[in-house]
Amino acid sequence: MPGRVHIVDDDTSFRTATERRLKHAGYEVETYASAEQLMDRLPDDGVPGCILLDVRIPGMSGPELQVHLRKVGSTLPIIFLTGYPDIRTAVQVIKAGAEDCLIKPISSDELLRSVDLAIAKHSSNYRRKMVLDVNRSLLATLTPREWEVFELVTRGHTGKQIAHILGCTERTIKAHRQRVMEKTQAPSFAALVSLAERVGMSRDRDPVAEQPSTPSSAVSPSTTNELQRLRSAAATMRG
Repeated sequence: MPGRVHIVDDDTSFRTATERRLKHAGYEVETYASAEQLMDRLPDDGVPGCILLDVRIPGMSGPELQVHLRKVGSTLPIIFLTGYPDIRTAVQVIKAGAEDCLIKPISSDELLRSVDLAIAKHSSNYRRKMVLDVNRSLLATLTPREWEVFELVTRGHTGKQIAHILGCTERTIKAHRQRVMEKTQAPSFAALVSLAERVGMSRDRDPVAEQPSTPSSAVSPSTTNELQRLRSAAATMRG
């Protein structure tokens, strides 16, 4: 499986030997003698890969780098390496999201198996993230009223029910729904529901429960907040 492995270890001989093994297996390899070196050349998340990170390195430690990488938004899986078995540290880094914790010396089979799994997971997660970013970008183009119609439609409310809730005619709701379908590029109602699920719309929160007892043409604060969140996420993605 192609991919790029980033080795962070202060032991030159270990870096060289591991780099050789990984390149022989077909991987691209980048090496760093310290956590600070990796931060200076922050790896690209867009390339399938993972990080082999020694627990005990001079300066910023492996677990400290793990925390820092998550803060800056890195999604590269981390495989920790250690020559000093420490259950407490292993549990700590795994709970913090590490893919594995290997004890030196590491056999080629063990190393490649762990790297293969980590890169496969990263590739899958990255593809899902790209799809999610596109979905959020499309939803961010909806007007506040279109968003309310989108929420209500994807929770199974009929056009007549939505018209009553929002204080308008069924014909108006039908027009809003058509624009929602066009803007989100959803070819069917099923695709629209699937889109709602992918962006994490909660089935537990029904907008109807938030509506006043009488129809209202005013856009709810929750709708405005959700659209602002989506537009902010879309702007960040484009940036």
